[in-house]
Amino acid sequence: MEINSYASLLEAARAQAQPQRLLFTFAQAEAASAQGRTLTPVMCVDKLPGELGGFAELEAESRQMQAHWDVVFVASLGGKDGQPPAAADAEAPLRKMIGAIQQGQIKDYLAFDRDGELLRFF
Repeated sequence: MEINSYASLLEAARAQAQPQRLLFTFAQAEAASAQGRTLTPVMCVDKLPGELGGFAELEAESRQMQAHWDVVFVASLGGKDGQPPAAADAEAPLRKMIGAIQQGQIKDYLAFDRDGELLRFF
């Protein structure tokens, strides 16, 4: 299944053979340099696909944290034996995700802007 929107991301996550936990890292775009803009993670959260509605709902929830963000990166963590990963299982992958974003290694993640538009990085 091709993921070309936030809705198709949720559909794909729900269609997996094993239950998924989605990992979100929200990042702020910092000042531009010769290498481009720097993305600084400002907050992260993990959610089961069933806990998520549309992108507007995710964006509204993020506003409650009062941290400005420009891009949200998304990864998925697969479950086992028909059970989704526990929230505690998401901690290490979220830390790894934050480190990768800080180092500019973002090719393995989906990314959406504040309007819910899928971003493509080359």
